[in-house]
Amino acid sequence: MASTPKLAQLARENRLFLSRAVAWLAKQGIRQFLDIGSGLPTAQNTHQVAQAVEPGCRVMYVDNDPIVVAHAKALLRGGNVDAARGDVRDPASILTNPSVVALLASREPVALILCMMLHFFGASTATEMTAAFVNSLAPGSYLVLSVGAGDEETGKQLTSEYTAVTLYNHSPAQIAGFFGGLELVGPGLTDAREWEPHATAKPAAHTGRRILAGVGRKVGA
Repeated sequence: MASTPKLAQLARENRLFLSRAVAWLAKQGIRQFLDIGSGLPTAQNTHQVAQAVEPGCRVMYVDNDPIVVAHAKALLRGGNVDAARGDVRDPASILTNPSVVALLASREPVALILCMMLHFFGASTATEMTAAFVNSLAPGSYLVLSVGAGDEETGKQLTSEYTAVTLYNHSPAQIAGFFGGLELVGPGLTDAREWEPHATAKPAAHTGRRILAGVGRKVGA
């Protein structure tokens, strides 16, 4: 935070994007949400936003941190909300979890949420992981995606400064590729703060550190 004070603002922009996307999806009739890499419960969680539109929405949170899952289970128990431990690097382990299986078994559309996850993986790995999840979803499902990015200069700076794990500075074209086979809605891939479901696409006006976000729909049989 000392070296990159803009991160707090970007985190808020990502959270607001997630809220707008979830509310819109619930209004489109989506009643099942699978939020992978959800982190510790905070204000305006996915289930709070979705159930404010339709109380019957079901939400499944998945995180690889056992402390996160323990807190989530204690705070979010009941009300069509559950949490389970799983690692996004192993999609099969998540997709075979009994709670996730129960969510997907109806073959009704699901909103899959992968927010602020894929910059921790190389482009080919991120593409493969995302495809594995999307392939398990029924037609009419959606992918809600946000990825941290930067231009060449700021991207290199952040990846060198942040040493907890490896960061990958994906290009907009690479991030768009994570939606492979999906139909982008609204403005397509854009800055998180500018995504609105009824907005139209426009050239990106921002440089430097940013969050690119989008929502894609799975079409076809």
